[in-house]
Amino acid sequence: MINRLKELYLKYKEIINYLIVGGLTTVVSLVTYYACVLTFLDPNNPLQLQIANVISWIFAVAFAYVTNRKYVFESENRNIFQEAVAFFGARVTTLLMDMGCMALLVSVIHMNDKIAKILVQFLIVVANYVFSKFFVFRKQKN
Repeated sequence: MINRLKELYLKYKEIINYLIVGGLTTVVSLVTYYACVLTFLDPNNPLQLQIANVISWIFAVAFAYVTNRKYVFESENRNIFQEAVAFFGARVTTLLMDMGCMALLVSVIHMNDKIAKILVQFLIVVANYVFSKFFVFRKQKN
């Protein structure tokens, strides 16, 4: 049984590690967001809602870059600056997706902001994997 689990892990290592790191990144994002709206920002104010979103994004992206580079995609790219710029650029794209979805769900549809934030995170995790896998950490061909 343990050998079978190990075999499955090795076969799907990148996806499993991405889901773990993505889950942890989501926790960083949610904890930061909730800390903002429960202490000094009002989610009923559209501007403050987006400020909380951006603050949570900054913390999550910093965490995600380091963990994705090392544990998920095991990048050996020596041009870390170029890779980091590509990573942050991809994450800006998903930030805009996040902000648009939050504005629609909370400010237009009037969904509870905390529930909306959790729902939106599922879309963001998938989009971030696609961007990271195919644009940021793609393996160099020899």
